[in-house]
Order: sequence, then structure tokens, then C-alpha cells
Amino acid sequence: MVPEIDQRTFAAAHAAGALVLDVRDRGEYRAGHVPGARSAPLPDLPLTLAALPKDRPVHVICQSGGRSAQATALLRDLGYDAHSVSGGTAAWIDAGRPAATGDEPGAPTAPTTPEETR
Repeated sequence: MVPEIDQRTFAAAHAAGALVLDVRDRGEYRAGHVPGARSAPLPDLPLTLAALPKDRPVHVICQSGGRSAQATALLRDLGYDAHSVSGGTAAWIDAGRPAATGDEPGAPTAPTTPEETR
């Protein structure tokens, strides 16, 4: 079983500077992502491992939880302390939390409505 972190715990970890890895495709990421999340689409994940530190937890997020569970399983098999974020980016935004847009992790923009990110 892949370890999951709930949205409340994730929000606290995010506020404390957690490492967040977004495994959705680039278009989804550009449309709206958790501020500070690194983009690493699931098919490209093996190419990003060299830049991923093993000395801290990795919070893996996708749209709703399916792809992040797959990525978390892979990362854990490779020795990372990875956790899938339950509910994904959709739940983050549905809770009224801010989202960033564009290609870079960047700073948060104004809170985004769920319709703007789907």
C-alpha cells in the first residue's frame, strides 16, 4: 500500500516548505498547480530523479491521486521517503487554497476556481 498524506497535513507541510512533486502533464501543471511544486510528468519521472533529494520527504501530487500513487510507489522502491497527496490538486483548489500558473513553480497567484484548472 502506498502511503498517503491528507490535505490538511499536506497544507501544513507545504506551509513549512515541503518538497512537492507534481506528476501531471505539463498542460495540467501550467493551468494550475500547488505553489512551489516541481513539474515532473509521470512518463518523464525517471529523467528527474538525479535532481530529487533523498534526504527529505517528497510529497507527490497529481490531479486526483491515481498518478501520484504510481509515482510514489516507484520513488519508494528507489529509496525515497515519498507520500501521495490524497485528493490531489483538485482537492487543494476545491478547498480554496491558492494555485500558481505557468511553467515555473513560482509564487502563488490569487485563489483559483476549480473550473479554471480543469
